[in-house]
Amino acid sequence: MLQDCLTAQAFWLVAPGRGEIRSEPLFAPKTNEIRVRTLYTAISRGTESLIFRGEVPPSQYQAMRAPFQQGDFPAPIKYGYCNVGQVEAGPKDWCGRTVFCLYPHQDRYVVPRAATTPVPNHIPPGRAVLAANMETALNVLWDAAPRLGDRITIIGAGLIGCLIARLASGLPGCQTQLVDIDSDKAALAKPLGVTFALPDQAVGEQDVLIHASGAPEGLRTALSLAGFEAVVVEASWFGVHSVNLPLGEAFHSKRLTIRGSQVGAIATAQRARWDNRRRMATAINLLGDPTLDILISGESPFTELPRIMAELNCNPRGVLCHRLAYTT
Repeated sequence: MLQDCLTAQAFWLVAPGRGEIRSEPLFAPKTNEIRVRTLYTAISRGTESLIFRGEVPPSQYQAMRAPFQQGDFPAPIKYGYCNVGQVEAGPKDWCGRTVFCLYPHQDRYVVPRAATTPVPNHIPPGRAVLAANMETALNVLWDAAPRLGDRITIIGAGLIGCLIARLASGLPGCQTQLVDIDSDKAALAKPLGVTFALPDQAVGEQDVLIHASGAPEGLRTALSLAGFEAVVVEASWFGVHSVNLPLGEAFHSKRLTIRGSQVGAIATAQRARWDNRRRMATAINLLGDPTLDILISGESPFTELPRIMAELNCNPRGVLCHRLAYTT
């Protein structure tokens, strides 16, 4: 039988480029708290890779804090926000439920009940780790505000780009193309319901462009494909790196708009009526789509996370969502 004080295992970035699993005490939940046994977490590769390399600008230390982060940038720090687990202690009507929480990589944790979102029974826990990324994709598409019949281009067939593409594929009358420099990503396009193109083969004169490649070249490609008065939504985050753009070409004559999108704030058009709980619940419900299972590109035991994080930073090619499995 579990005791009032347990020992939890958590992943810590102890220095840029080096992580380890640490033990820490875990106390019994208080009123309105629950204890969760983690089933899966996922690596949010773009953001967590920047953090792993110590590339968060000091000006963004506060803005980039995760809800249950411990420690401070650049390190040591416990970071992450893609956690699915089963409630094992707390109110009786919650015990046994599967929940999603914006919690770091840790095998057990105690949080306020309100900090979790129940996962519907028809959504597998292993797919539910995509919830935070789906929330980002939903917010980006809100910021892009495509209209029925628009020509939409998503640049970057990583996890966020693919989730945006899948959502956009359901918009009536829209033509959606997914652009990436990796021709192997073409295999993802048909299941996602969109077309695929390499940058030099992509159709231009687009109405809405969303950049999610994480590379400056991708944003430059977005500008080159934009039609008159088109909107380019920047969903990538470059950390400490600067980006050079060709704003002297057709940028002014085409009256283009570059709009930043970040999940920390609900998109302007929705903000008056939506809160974070409603947005997260919607994101989880969107995970009822079994097609999204193709975005899980690998799985490893949680205990291998220090090695996996280092490897993903050296050789990320082909990685979409790398999932971590936890054992009891």
